Amino acid sequence: MMKKIQASLIAAISLLWCTPSQGAEPLLIMPGDYPDPSILRDGDDFYMTHSPFYYAPGFLIWHSRDLVDWEPVCRACPEYEGSAMAPDLVKHNGRYYIYYPAMGVNYVIYADDIRGPWSDPVRLEIGGIDPGHITDSDGNRFLFTNNGWVTPLTDDGLSAAGSSVKVYDGWVYPEEWETEGDDMYLESPKLIFHNGYYYMTSAEGGTAGPATSHMAVMARSKSLNGPWENSPYNPLVHTYSPDEKWWSKGHGTLLNDADGNWWMVYHAYEQNFHTLGRQTLIEPMEYTADGWFRPRASSPLDTMAPHARLDLSDDFTSDRLGLQWTFWKEYSPESLTFNGQSMSMKGKGESPADGRLLLVTPTDRSYSVETVVTPEGAEGGLLLYYNEKAYVGATTNGKSVTLHLPDSSVESHPVEINGNLAIRLSNNEQSLTIAVSNDGKEWATIADGIDVSRLNHNNLFGFFALRPALVSYGNGNARFSGFNYSKTDRKN
Repeated sequence: MMKKIQASLIAAISLLWCTPSQGAEPLLIMPGDYPDPSILRDGDDFYMTHSPFYYAPGFLIWHSRDLVDWEPVCRACPEYEGSAMAPDLVKHNGRYYIYYPAMGVNYVIYADDIRGPWSDPVRLEIGGIDPGHITDSDGNRFLFTNNGWVTPLTDDGLSAAGSSVKVYDGWVYPEEWETEGDDMYLESPKLIFHNGYYYMTSAEGGTAGPATSHMAVMARSKSLNGPWENSPYNPLVHTYSPDEKWWSKGHGTLLNDADGNWWMVYHAYEQNFHTLGRQTLIEPMEYTADGWFRPRASSPLDTMAPHARLDLSDDFTSDRLGLQWTFWKEYSPESLTFNGQSMSMKGKGESPADGRLLLVTPTDRSYSVETVVTPEGAEGGLLLYYNEKAYVGATTNGKSVTLHLPDSSVESHPVEINGNLAIRLSNNEQSLTIAVSNDGKEWATIADGIDVSRLNHNNLFGFFALRPALVSYGNGNARFSGFNYSKTDRKN
């Protein structure tokens, strides 16, 4: 069964073979803002997690049996310091670990069951970013970090066992290539051992900026301390032109399945849609006669429809948040009250900039989100939110509607309100329409054609995405009756 599934996956990916270093048209397996993918094969099962940054709870873990159909398992880390990013999900001696950097140092959490419970974060006192775990032939554990550094770990993997040593200088890409800056940005070391060699896949060129910035390169060595030999097929993953569908392809992890097929999982921006964040892609690799890996050439024979099974809508009939929701720069489930038909969220701050937020990750270029807000002392509403200085949407205090615009200006709209207000945001390929209704049937458009395309990392930094958010600010609560997310067709 597994061979049939993997054969179909290979056939689903149309490869345009140009040179040994320029490979495949990838297959999108995780739409939306799922950057820095770390993927683990555990027998016939695959698990994957991504950077949470300031969204909490963090490290949403996904499960698949075929690398195409994914469903969420748990959020592994409710609270952490700073912006957590670029994890490495590994299994060692029956225990699962997630290594990740935040606040200038690396941490680890662990669990005996992938579904949890997971430990609290353990500070490793190892600097650098983008950790990559590997075990040598004697069972010793090591943690690689950016710029080619490696640190020995204790047997339990929870602290350093010695000093960090620089062992790799990266692959020098052509000087004329347009990348993010002057730095090589040697990051994301991900390691495997195969046929007598350690293989290390690294990112270079910077993760954003120009469309052609990012890439995934490979080196191999007989020893973790080097010397490391760069692949003649570098870069294995790269965007060569802004005309390509996927920009800034990179941050790759190499893995095989139970039938010996090889794959590279990585992230990229969709052309002209930085607002959606970096999405997770896959393409097949092959092991060469000279002991390297390179993109696999193939012809499309079949079509598969990748599916990430996470419903973004919520009727709030449960007594807790679903896995689709995250807070922003806090984890405060105690601020929420569920009554079986709605959810009340305690307000804080004085505006959306310092208010309490619950966010979901959109997966489509065009979509609509809708909720019904009942102010209970606090002002509440619905936004598309990037960060504290960049958001757009509508809120109500029960007497009027406030329109929040991307330039940080606000407009008040006197609207007759019957105690609650339905708000709808329609994001039509980065052109936003905002409408309100007293009864959910007759809608009044209060803003149309708002350009939200600039609300992305290249302009605002942070590596976030533009996400729908419920907001509550001020004293008291804002009550939300249902939240609906739906994909929509672009209107010409």
